[in-house]
Amino acid sequence: MGRTKTAPAAQARLDRFAFAFTSCQSYAHGFYTAHRHLAVEDIDVVVQLGDYIYEGAPRADQPRRHEGDSEPVTLVEYRNRHAQYRTDADLQAAHGAFPWIVVFDDHEVDNNWADEIPQDPALQPRDAFLARRAAAFQAYYEHMPLRRSAMPRGIDIQLYRRVTFGDLADFHVLDTRQYRSDQVDNAQRADPARTILGTEQEAWLRQAVAGPTARWNVLAQQVFFSQRDFTAGPGTNFSDDAWDGYVVERNSLRDHLTTVGTTNPMVITGDVHANYVCDVKADFDDPASATVATELVGTSITTGGDGEDQRPEDQVQLAENPHIKFLNRNRGYVRNVLTPTEWTADFRVVDTVTTPGAPVRTRATYVVEDGRPGAQPA
Repeated sequence: MGRTKTAPAAQARLDRFAFAFTSCQSYAHGFYTAHRHLAVEDIDVVVQLGDYIYEGAPRADQPRRHEGDSEPVTLVEYRNRHAQYRTDADLQAAHGAFPWIVVFDDHEVDNNWADEIPQDPALQPRDAFLARRAAAFQAYYEHMPLRRSAMPRGIDIQLYRRVTFGDLADFHVLDTRQYRSDQVDNAQRADPARTILGTEQEAWLRQAVAGPTARWNVLAQQVFFSQRDFTAGPGTNFSDDAWDGYVVERNSLRDHLTTVGTTNPMVITGDVHANYVCDVKADFDDPASATVATELVGTSITTGGDGEDQRPEDQVQLAENPHIKFLNRNRGYVRNVLTPTEWTADFRVVDTVTTPGAPVRTRATYVVEDGRPGAQPA
């Protein structure tokens, strides 16, 4: 049993809307302490940005053990993996307390899959992977609170959609897995033919953000949107799985938000098991260029095990990417309160997940003002 709320009518005037976003909740990596704290927050909805389950094979050296003998590939095996996750009382509590908006990333199927290509094509023939993808989609649909329009049809599932909360928030929920070009090395990242959204989804999104929208326009999606160079000095190194691997489409979408005057564009992201706050720049290579949007990246619920505040190499990221304003590697979720005048994001963290019961604290709070892109520390 649980409770839910009816969303306000489109364009209904709201003075406040609150939500939390989460991602990356490997059952094997730790306990869902963050979900227990999330369940008692004063929010309206939870947005889950992917990696709800993990497909990894069981291992004896982890805090909790995945059931089964190997990675799931059949419908029964994916159903069992979802069912095991749902036995967790803390996850049940978070589901019972709020409605959820969900979208998958990669681990609901196979690590770093792209469209019809698995992580290891040599180990999974195409037909076998497509059968696995169809089974994973079916099990995901059966266990998630999704619209009837999302019912899978073979290897396809319709997940990108718009969810509106009165005149205050539009969530443009994106699917960055099902239609993307395969990952490539950095030398090919600027190929204009590369896509992470696919033709139809990109056209839908560009039209959606160009028309009448709510006060805050949220791209709810999976992988790091802002530029992120990992190498000190003049050399560069970017993630091939993030928007940096699809740089022409990323920059075109960023510029489109400015051209059409999308109101208060915000990007919320999961995947990387760390908290970030980023200014989305008109030119990421020019720190003096205009800030045109804000990206908030949420850490994992458990994935990666016990977190830490920062790693020594994080100083390279902060130095090479001055648009990154905050970086933290504890576990937890991001609580957000929206009003007509500002967006307040609290990065809520727990210090341990390999043992249960850790208290929650607010590691940092950032505020985005209406009409002023970029987050400022509170």
